[in-house]
Amino acid sequence: MGFEVLPVAGIGEVRPGDDLAALITTAAPWLVDGDILVVTSKIVSKAEGQLVDVPLEEPAREAAREAVLRAETSRVVARRGATQIVQTHHGFVLASAGIDASNVEPSRLVLLPKDPDASARWLRDELRERFGRHVAVVVTDTMGRPWRMGLTDVAIGAAGIDAMTDYRGVRDAHGNELQLTQMAVVDELAAAADLVKGKIGQVPVAVVRGLPIRPSGHGEGAAPLIRGADADLFSLGTAEAVAKGLRTAAAIRDTPPLTFPELPPPAAARSAATDGAERLLLVWAPAGDLRRAMEAGMEVQRIRAGLAADGIASEWLEADQVDLSGVDVPEGGIPLGVLAVGRGSLPSL
Repeated sequence: MGFEVLPVAGIGEVRPGDDLAALITTAAPWLVDGDILVVTSKIVSKAEGQLVDVPLEEPAREAAREAVLRAETSRVVARRGATQIVQTHHGFVLASAGIDASNVEPSRLVLLPKDPDASARWLRDELRERFGRHVAVVVTDTMGRPWRMGLTDVAIGAAGIDAMTDYRGVRDAHGNELQLTQMAVVDELAAAADLVKGKIGQVPVAVVRGLPIRPSGHGEGAAPLIRGADADLFSLGTAEAVAKGLRTAAAIRDTPPLTFPELPPPAAARSAATDGAERLLLVWAPAGDLRRAMEAGMEVQRIRAGLAADGIASEWLEADQVDLSGVDVPEGGIPLGVLAVGRGSLPSL
C-alpha cells in the first residue's frame, strides 16, 4: 500500500470567526472523497477564538503567561528552570500546556482547542454537508518525547479515522502472537503531514491520500491515545518523583511527632559549623533514655526528608560541633546535636 502527502498552500492568516471549512476547500479544490485532512491545531484555535491577550512589556508579559499556564494546567509533571511539562485539562502531557506565541500577533497567545475531537468532528461534518467531501480529519499539535531529543507532530483530535490499529492477538509471520502492539496511526499521519507543512512556511494543512478511512461514523477520536494514570509508568519527572517519595517517607511514623526547640541567633554566631544556616533546631532526649534518643533520630530523618522534598538543604551537626553554652536544654535532657536548616547541599538529579 502506498500513499502521498500533499501540502495545502494559500490558506493565509486565520482569524477568530473565520470559516475554516471554506478556507480549506478554497485552497484545496482538488480535495476528494477518502482523503485525510491533517490540520494544525493553531488555525483551529484561531478560528474558534482560543486566544489570550497579554502585555508586550516584561515583567507583566511573563506574569500574564504564567497565569494562563496555571489556568490551562491540570497538574505539573516536571519543572526545570523556566520549562514546565504539564498535563492539560484534556489529558495531554506537553510543554507549557501547548500555549504558543509563534505565528500570532505579539500581543496574543494561542491556546489549544477546548475539545480537539469535537473540532475535528465539526470540520468533517462541514466539509461533507456543505462541500460534498467525505474525508477524515486529524487535528495536530507539536510535542516532545521522553528519552528522545527533538519534536514531532501528534494527533490531539480526529474524526472519520480510528486512532489506533490494534494487532493484539494477531500472529506474526513466525506464528508468534502479538501481545502489546497497538499502532498510533493518527500520530504517524500527523508526523508524516508535518514533513510538508513545516513550522515556518505557513502551510497549516496537509492532505494524506491513499490510506483507508472509516466508511461511516466519526469514531472515538484521538481520546483513546491518552494514557490513563493507572497505566502511566512515568507520570512524574525524576526530581518530582523523588520529592514525592521523600514526602511519603517523611509521613511514615509509628510514634507521636517530636518537636525540637529553635536555637536563638547568638548560638549560630558562635560556630563556623553553622554558617549559612537559616534555622538551627536543638535535638535532645532525656538523659539515659535510649529509646527516646532513637525516636529523636528518626524524627530528624523525617524532617530532613520533608525539607529535601521542598528543595531545602539540611545538615546534621554533632553536639560537640556547636557551642551550646548558655543554651537551655529541657529539664532532664541532654543535647544530641543540632539540625542546621538551609545549610549543606542537595543531591543533583
